[in-house]
Amino acid sequence: MNKSLRVQFGLINYDNRYLTAETFGFTVNASGTTMKKKQLWSLEQSEQDGQVVFLRSHLGRYLSTDKDGKVYCETEVPDSDCRFLIMAQADGRWAIQSEPYQRYFGGTEDFLTCFGQTIGETELWAVHLALHPQVNLFSVARKRYARLSDSQSEITFDSDIPWGVDSLITLLYKEGKYSVKTCDNRFLSSNGKLVNDFDPETAFTLDLTTGKLAFKDNNGKFLTPVGPTGTLKSGRSTRPIKDELYDLEDSNPQVVFKAVNNRYLSIRQGVSISANQDEETDLETFQMEIDQASKKCMFRTNAGTYWTLVVHAGIHTTATEIDPNTMFDIEWFGGRVALKANNGKYVCNRKNGQLAAVSDTIGTDEQFLMKLINRPILILRGVNGFVCHHKASNTLDVNRSNYDIFSLLYDDGAYYIKCGSGQFWYVTSSDLVCSDGEEPETFFLEFLEPGKMAIKSKNSKYLRADQGGTLKCDVATMESCCLWEY
Repeated sequence: MNKSLRVQFGLINYDNRYLTAETFGFTVNASGTTMKKKQLWSLEQSEQDGQVVFLRSHLGRYLSTDKDGKVYCETEVPDSDCRFLIMAQADGRWAIQSEPYQRYFGGTEDFLTCFGQTIGETELWAVHLALHPQVNLFSVARKRYARLSDSQSEITFDSDIPWGVDSLITLLYKEGKYSVKTCDNRFLSSNGKLVNDFDPETAFTLDLTTGKLAFKDNNGKFLTPVGPTGTLKSGRSTRPIKDELYDLEDSNPQVVFKAVNNRYLSIRQGVSISANQDEETDLETFQMEIDQASKKCMFRTNAGTYWTLVVHAGIHTTATEIDPNTMFDIEWFGGRVALKANNGKYVCNRKNGQLAAVSDTIGTDEQFLMKLINRPILILRGVNGFVCHHKASNTLDVNRSNYDIFSLLYDDGAYYIKCGSGQFWYVTSSDLVCSDGEEPETFFLEFLEPGKMAIKSKNSKYLRADQGGTLKCDVATMESCCLWEY
């Protein structure tokens, strides 16, 4: 359904600084304090020798070293000086060795060399994935997606499509290692059990050298799907072969709609969509996909078909390909939405419950409650970094490399944002967003771009990333600083 994400990452040295490729002069240093564009790297494997990798900067140039240990990042086509070996350490960090010269890459700030004869603290790099950490996890061998099992006791790879809240996986970065979290905020332990608290058995070293992801536990064994349902746990292998390899895919928003008759839109009755159900199941759940160019929305069913405008202005789920009739404009009205079809008419809920695009104006029949179901836990990243509690106050930072996890609670078209402390977000009279509210405050979500949304307050102002690094709520019209990856 989705495309595999290109894995980009930051490399953090012993001084807690990111390896940075400067835009001018193609120089590298280790002075970045946060992970932005200049701190992004990707790994490419040698086609001739699978052990050899190339490190590619955000400018498309490759890291290289000469026999004297001088480091460059200007080569457009990798040559022998760009060949490196990755040596993953027990604590999750990497030692990066020049293959032709057998020396190790390290240093600090502007003093980076590839001349270390042994691996010391200055030659070790922590790997920090750059993607948004809420994903779908795909097993390369099983060709199935991970989900929280029906018994809620383990993660299994038995899903053909990543559907519903159970398929949401969160990768938590902590002290150079990664934990795998389920949609209900529990940690995967190496024995396959789900536990409430972080401990050494829930921390895995990331292996990227195969071009796919693999997760290595404290005993050097890799996570693998086991048994008929593919229960995720540590196996016997001490090196990642096909069974231990995974792709990450974007987790698209999945929603349910409630019409004016207070019933859910469903495909239970066949190809037509009708508001006739009182419960939320897979048949009432639709995946929302936003076209990057037009910003129009497509809605996909769990059978893989799309909503589409048909003759006589009906809305069916018969489309297998995206075309203009599968695209809908979405208009936001606080907790409710209106959808405009390709014929220029608004979709309305007819008396028999079926949908039809026949309205010129928006009334109650044309408005639907839309509820996001696959983000019970929320991680937000803005233009300058992740949203995190400020260490010394009740405000929120918006420029951090690490993130805090919040709970998203739905209430009649609106949402409350809850902190781990049990307190809530709210907006002060000076437009600051604070995180120590005793009572929940209403916010509205607008899904505007692929993977990005805006958050609007009850006063119709958008939350934005302030240049000073603080979360504020004082913008009446959309700007890029109001968009959040979620």
